[in-house]
Amino acid sequence: MFVFGNIIVGIAKVLDVLLNIYMWVIIIRALISWVNPDPYNPIVQFLQRSTEPVLRPLRKLAPPYRLGIDLSPLIAILIIMFLQYALINTLYRIGSSMG
Repeated sequence: MFVFGNIIVGIAKVLDVLLNIYMWVIIIRALISWVNPDPYNPIVQFLQRSTEPVLRPLRKLAPPYRLGIDLSPLIAILIIMFLQYALINTLYRIGSSMG
């Protein structure tokens, strides 16, 4: 049974790292957006392509034209933090209780 526990802990660790990386990608995109980046830069294009599928639906919750500021990156980071505390910690506990 401990093998399944180790697998669950491994999945939790990988998910935690992936969520951290994605959170930093969102932060970098938000910071770069303040300086009017070149839209043809490959790094800027990567940041937009990788974050837009998450940020676009969040913009419907808090449209930037009402407040004058785009809150979708902040909402996405809060969701990531929630997933890290709720989902990842739960997976760690399930995995450690099996081992």
